[in-house]
Amino acid sequence: MAPGAKTVDYAGERALAKDFLTNFAGPHGEPKYQNILQDIANRKIRAVQIELDDLFHYKDVDEEFLQRVTENTKRYIGIFAEALDELMPDPTEAFAVDEDRDILMTQRVDEGADGGADGTDPLQRMPPEIKRFFEVYIKAFSKATPLTLRQVKASNIGQLVKISGIVTRCSDVKPLMQVAVYTCEECGFEIYQEVTARVFMPLFECPSQRCKLNKAKGNLILQLRASKFLKFQEVKLQELAEHVPKGHIPRSLTAHLRGELTRKVAPGDVVEMSGVFLPMPYHGFRAMRAGLVADTYLEAMSITHFKKKYEEYELKGDEQEQIDQLAEDGDIYSKLSKSLAPEIFGHEDVKKALLLLLVGAPHRKLADGMKIRGDLHICLMGDPGVAKSQLLKHIINVAPRGVYTTGKGSSGVGLTAAVQKDPITNEFVLEGGALVLADMGICAIDEFDKMEESDRTAIHEVMEQQTVSIAKAGITTSLNARTAVLAAANPAWGRYDMRRTPAENINLPPALLSRFDLLWLILDRADMENDLEMARHVVYVHQNLESPALGFTALEPSVLRAYISAARRVTPSVPRDLEEYIATAYSSIRQEEAKSNAPHSYTTIRTLLSIVRISIALARLRFSETVAQSDVDEALRLMQMSKYSLYSDDRQRSGLDAISDIYSILRDEAARTSSMDVKFAHALNLISRKGYSEAQLKECLEEYASLNVWQIHQTTFDIHFIDA
Repeated sequence: MAPGAKTVDYAGERALAKDFLTNFAGPHGEPKYQNILQDIANRKIRAVQIELDDLFHYKDVDEEFLQRVTENTKRYIGIFAEALDELMPDPTEAFAVDEDRDILMTQRVDEGADGGADGTDPLQRMPPEIKRFFEVYIKAFSKATPLTLRQVKASNIGQLVKISGIVTRCSDVKPLMQVAVYTCEECGFEIYQEVTARVFMPLFECPSQRCKLNKAKGNLILQLRASKFLKFQEVKLQELAEHVPKGHIPRSLTAHLRGELTRKVAPGDVVEMSGVFLPMPYHGFRAMRAGLVADTYLEAMSITHFKKKYEEYELKGDEQEQIDQLAEDGDIYSKLSKSLAPEIFGHEDVKKALLLLLVGAPHRKLADGMKIRGDLHICLMGDPGVAKSQLLKHIINVAPRGVYTTGKGSSGVGLTAAVQKDPITNEFVLEGGALVLADMGICAIDEFDKMEESDRTAIHEVMEQQTVSIAKAGITTSLNARTAVLAAANPAWGRYDMRRTPAENINLPPALLSRFDLLWLILDRADMENDLEMARHVVYVHQNLESPALGFTALEPSVLRAYISAARRVTPSVPRDLEEYIATAYSSIRQEEAKSNAPHSYTTIRTLLSIVRISIALARLRFSETVAQSDVDEALRLMQMSKYSLYSDDRQRSGLDAISDIYSILRDEAARTSSMDVKFAHALNLISRKGYSEAQLKECLEEYASLNVWQIHQTTFDIHFIDA
C-alpha cells in the first residue's frame, strides 16, 4: 500500500449505503429507494439507479464518500448491491413465476439445507449474483458538464465519467455469461464460476473435497440452463462535429450496455452517456501483437437522449399547459411557422410547408397489407443565396431525428445500406445509410441536383414504398426507411433561366418529381422595397445576433417539438362531404395543366394524395379529428404558392397588373359557374391561390365598383355582377 494512503472500511461503507437506501426521502417525502425495492420484489422493475444527486443531498453522506463512489465506481456498485440484497423486502403482490430461475433457486436452497454441498471450496458457494434478479447502476450528477471524447484521459480509468456523442453502430443484443454453473459427474455437486471478462477459461476438473478424497478427477458439465446470463450490447460512440478540432477526424469510443440499458439507443441518436471508463486487455493472437497496450471502453450506467422521439416524448406539467394555451390561439399556424428559423427573412409560405413536413400525416395500412405513406416530401429549388441550406439545417435541429447529407458527398450505398464485416463476429452485416438512420424522422439532402443519376435512383423506392430492398453478399432483406425527404437543389444552369421552360430548368426526371408533395421554386428577383427590407433584416441579425421583433415571442425548438409531438398523436379523417370537393379541385389542376403549353409541375394521382396529406397535417395542428374545407383550401393555396415566382413572371410578361388579374379571375369564375354572384370568402380563396392578398382584393372591388361593373354588399363584401 502506498505511504499515506487511507484504508477503507468496506463494512462501514456498506452500513452507510444501507442507511442511505433506507432513509432517503423523495421530493414528496416518500421513501424513494424503499419503494423501488418493493417494486423489484414484486418483479415490476429489474434495475436500481443510485443517483449521485440523491447521495449529495443526503445528510449523512460526506464529500469523501461521494469522491470514493465516483473514483472507484465498480467496487461501490458491488457494495450497493450487497446492501440491497440485505434490505430486499418480501413480495406484496403475486407475479408470474420464471421457471428457469425460481424453480432452480428453490432446488438449490433445499439442497443447501440438506447439506448437499460440503462448503469447503469457495467455488461451491452460491455467488450472490446468481440470486439477484436486478441490476445496479450509479448515475452521474445531472448538472455535470459532459466531457468530450478527447477529454477522457488515462487518469479517468476506473472513474465515473459523463460523455456526449453520436451513436454510429449498435451490435445485436447477445447473452453474456455472468455466472457459469457446472455439475460434477462423480460427486453431483454444483460448481459456480463467476465470469468478469468477455472471455473465460471453463473448468474441467471438479474441485470439491469429495472428488479430491476419492482421487477422482470428476468431469464437469456446463449447465447452460442453470447458468446466469445478462443481455449485452456493444455500441460505438463518435465525437460530435462541434467538438472536433480543426483538421482532425472524429474519435470514437466503444461502450458496453448490459441488462436493462440494452436497446435504448439506435444509430444516429445523439446521447449523453455516463459510465465507468475501463481498460480491456486484448486476448489471443491480438494480445501477442499488442504487447502491453490495452483498449479502453465505457461500461454504461445511464443514457440520456438529447432529442426524444415523438412517440417517446413525455409532456411535463408546464409544457402541457403551454400547449393547451397555444392550441386555443386562433393564429397558431402562423406563429409556429414564423418560429421556424426567425433569423431568415421572408419565406412565410416555405416555412409553413416545412412546419407541415414536421407534423406529417398518419400512415395508412389497408386490410390487404398495402401501405399508404403519411410523410411529406418537399424539394426547395431556387437561385443561389435564398437560404435553402440554412432552412434545411434548422429543420434538422428542430426534428427529434434528422440526418443531413449533401448530394456530392452521398453515394447510393451511403444513402441506403452497405454490407460490412462485423469486427466482433466476422460475419457480413448490413450497415444502414442516411435514409435508414433517418427512419421515423427527416432526411435532408442538400445539393440534390449535383447527385449522380445512378445514386439518385436509390431514393425512388424510399420516397414511395418507404423501404430499402437489399440483395448483396448473400443478404436479401428489406429495411424500414419511413422518412420524410427534404431536398434542396439549384436549377439546371445554376440560376433559373426565364428563356427556358420550367421542365428544362427543373431538370429532374418526372418519376422523381411526382414523388415530391411540394416542389418549391424560390426565384431571386430584383425588387426595390423587398431588397431594402431584407438588407435591413440581415444587418440587424448580424449586429444583434437575434431576429427583429416578430410581434410575439418566438417559440423555442423544445416547445415546437413538444407541440408537434402532441399534434402527431391526433389521427384526423376526411369527411364524406369533402370528398367531392377534393376530387373537383384535383381535376381542375389537371385541366389547367393540360391547357398550359409549358406546365409548371408534373401532376399525377400522387398530387391528389399530397392534397389529402397536407390537409390532414393542417387538421393535426388544430388538434381536430376531422379535416375542414379551410384545410383543403390552404393545401391548394400552398401548392399554387410554390410556383408563385413563376406566376408573377407570367403576369409581367402578359402585361397584367395585380388589380386587372384579380378582376379576370373573378370574371372567369362567374362565367364558369353561370352565376351573377361570387361570395367574398370564395373570391379570397381563389385569388390567394394565385399569390394575391386580401388588401389587393378589396382594392380591386372598390375600383371596379366605381366603374359600375359590380355591386358589393355593405357588410359581407359579396360580389354581384351587373353585367357578367
